[in-house]
Amino acid sequence: MVNEHGWQGATTRRIAEAAGVNEVTLFRHFGSKETLIREAMCRCADQAPLSELPEEPVDARVELIEWATRHYEHLIEIRAHIRKTIGEAEMHPDVAAWAKRVPKHRSESLERYLARLAERGQTSGAWNPLAASNMLLGTLFADAISRDFMPDRLPAADDAPRQYVELFLSAIGYHTSKS
Repeated sequence: MVNEHGWQGATTRRIAEAAGVNEVTLFRHFGSKETLIREAMCRCADQAPLSELPEEPVDARVELIEWATRHYEHLIEIRAHIRKTIGEAEMHPDVAAWAKRVPKHRSESLERYLARLAERGQTSGAWNPLAASNMLLGTLFADAISRDFMPDRLPAADDAPRQYVELFLSAIGYHTSKS
């Protein structure tokens, strides 16, 4: 509802009609429109498909390309919702709290994976797993969100995650065997 009509247009009347309940029922259960929308967004975030990286890296190139591709496809699928939420976050910062759940989980998972690669001696150079994680996730996010506006400035969508991961692995000095 918020995706289609924005915060203002997602009236409690429209929400109640879509849910097949009385508007008063919404207020009894949630107390306010803000709480209702926040809870709906949190539930959607909790149900987002999270692709996991293995606890122990085997082939980072294969594992990260597969992981990045699934994450990127999910971002592409929900990009309109993300843009709408970003656009309305300033007016309703508490409702945008859902947006922290999925990215935080993905960032922490990727950060742990990258730290394990470094511990195993499969990377070189001085780099920080948190910064590296943010770099890859930020690149995937920026591409997915801006793809509609500047497709000619981005790699082909079906190959973008692979290209970003290849460049990323080069940046952290990934190599398949211990030095």
